[in-house]
Amino acid sequence: MTGVLATGGTGKTGRALVDLLRGKGVPVRVASRHPADGDPDAFRFDWGDRETHAAALRGVDRVFLVPPVESVDPLPLVEPFLAEARRLGVRRVVLLGSAIVLPNAPSAVELAARVRAQPGWVVLRAAGFMQNFLRPHPLGERIRREREIRTAAGDGRVGWIDARDIAAAASALLTDPGVVPGDRREYLLTGPKALSYPDAAAIITAGTGRPVRVVHIGVAEQAAGYRAAGMPAEFADALATVEDGIKAGRNDQVSTAVLDLTGRPPRTFAEFVQEHAPAWAAAR
Repeated sequence: MTGVLATGGTGKTGRALVDLLRGKGVPVRVASRHPADGDPDAFRFDWGDRETHAAALRGVDRVFLVPPVESVDPLPLVEPFLAEARRLGVRRVVLLGSAIVLPNAPSAVELAARVRAQPGWVVLRAAGFMQNFLRPHPLGERIRREREIRTAAGDGRVGWIDARDIAAAASALLTDPGVVPGDRREYLLTGPKALSYPDAAAIITAGTGRPVRVVHIGVAEQAAGYRAAGMPAEFADALATVEDGIKAGRNDQVSTAVLDLTGRPPRTFAEFVQEHAPAWAAAR
């Protein structure tokens, strides 16, 4: 078949993308480690099992690529998949990368370079997800249960983006013949405004009527909190260290890429809060 293989097809962005593709009548394979029973489009896919790579890729001509989550070294797992995609003649890969680069994780940078090097393949560098403010992410869990945000990022700002806007940008690149990357192989995806954690707390407070405070902590304490929430130690340490970069202003950036690719502006954080206000109701 000609169609799209959506790795991470049951994740935050993947689910939204699959809905958009189906709405456009595009054949799609929903790849995940635990495919849903009864879904004819569901395919078992495991980064650690190369046999699932070829089976998922065979017959498709486009791929939405979500690297292994919570990994600081994704390239060894993804490289064989990319080689198989090239061998089978996949004409477009859209890689969901990050605008926030983890420290001591050079293979993520190398992975993006490998994708950009292939004609017709594209990298999306997405800012922090607005969905991180919702459970089950540790940030969202703490807001709901403790009415607080604990951060080592100070007043540093991030161009938070709704995962659905990332999906819309990816959908345009995967389906719209009028969207041709040409020499452009990378897009920075952000929301319309960069916000600090205190900014976000104020917007959630105003939108829900439930005060949310900000507690400033150190990187080591943040890493310990991530580990306690179940993240692998190496990834938790790297993710916490990212907040030093945010504090220094390295992620204070906004782009027009969502508008350029989809024809509509990305959602604001206030709109996101209004839509999801019940999610921050008091825990029982």
